[in-house]
Amino acid sequence: MPRPGLKELSSPRVWGPGGVLLAGGLLVGLVLTGGPEGAGRSVPATADGLPHTTVDVSPGGCGRGWVHPRPGAQVFDLHNTSATAAEVYLKAAGSGAVYGEAEGIGPGTTRQLRVRLGRGAYAFMCLPDDAEAVTGPTVRIHGGGRGGPAAAPVTEHDLIPPTLGYQKWVARGLNGLVDRAARLRDAIGRGDLPAARRDWLSAHLAYERLGAAYGAFGDADQKINGTGAGLPDGDQDPAFTGFHRIEYGLWHGRSADTLRGPAAALADDVQRLRDDWAQARMDPAELGLRAHEILENTLQFELTGRTDYGSGTSLATARANLDGTRAVLVRLRPLLVTRYPDVPALEDELSRAQRMLDGFRQGGRWTPQARLDRTQRERTDALLGDLVERLASVATLCDVRRMV
Repeated sequence: MPRPGLKELSSPRVWGPGGVLLAGGLLVGLVLTGGPEGAGRSVPATADGLPHTTVDVSPGGCGRGWVHPRPGAQVFDLHNTSATAAEVYLKAAGSGAVYGEAEGIGPGTTRQLRVRLGRGAYAFMCLPDDAEAVTGPTVRIHGGGRGGPAAAPVTEHDLIPPTLGYQKWVARGLNGLVDRAARLRDAIGRGDLPAARRDWLSAHLAYERLGAAYGAFGDADQKINGTGAGLPDGDQDPAFTGFHRIEYGLWHGRSADTLRGPAAALADDVQRLRDDWAQARMDPAELGLRAHEILENTLQFELTGRTDYGSGTSLATARANLDGTRAVLVRLRPLLVTRYPDVPALEDELSRAQRMLDGFRQGGRWTPQARLDRTQRERTDALLGDLVERLASVATLCDVRRMV
């Protein structure tokens, strides 16, 4: 479901403990703009307790200033002396594995990049906007043992096979969704509202499992799974359609007569989406980001009850979102296992979250999110919140990097 307020992954990005590629807000941050002090030399440790080295970011001087290489944890103050914005990678000179990166360094500004380096050869790569990449001089560190974790860049070519596999999985899911939406329409058509409530949940969860594809669903998603938020008349607006419109009616005493039109429209919209999907093309560069956004949306909307229109099934939706996340990760796994040592821990944590959410289903009924006690709520928020942080690393690892 496309919803407003998705958190952007920040930059610069660095490799953290255990091989986790961390968003920039966790370890590094923006520093004051302006000319650097001590250009071309290492400066003493500052308030962060680490040595700093100012490095030039420009087509004509990429990497200039790193003249006293040292092993260990350190900070590079990346100063853009050019007239255009640029991004920077610090990579292994031989393999091209990336140790850290900084994006969107504006002209005349400085960004910090924190890394841990060991014995080896390194080079900065500067990528100005609308210009070819430039690789700076190779710098060798002769002592200090092994450095921090690094990972080979992921290319768009790498992501094409998992994306095609995922599209086929979505196509199969849409076939099942069409059948479930038709059953919902038929139950409402014959006035069987208890059956309609069961069929509504079955169809809605089938749609929510396809969460990673929502960016490719376009305007169809708003019709199928949108809410009244942002509409002129809110939940009473004629443009409020789809699953949540029917949910509101089924759990607020509305008659079958009032729901036949919305149910028929939903079935038609789902059918149209399935038919159009054969021509859809997902952007391979977005697959890793979807793995992160599915559960980020779960935290923001399902675990807060913001999308509950009376059914009390937000935790069931969260459980379906876990399935959607797994569907992405299964296809990305061949790329991740050589780049992300915490894949087993991530998979174990997904299983723990699955068991926890399954525990909220008793006797075929889901516990409404609003009825969780404080301990249950905190445990649920903490576990899914940690998963979102781990999946942010997956999104960053699968971000396509420009290498030329």
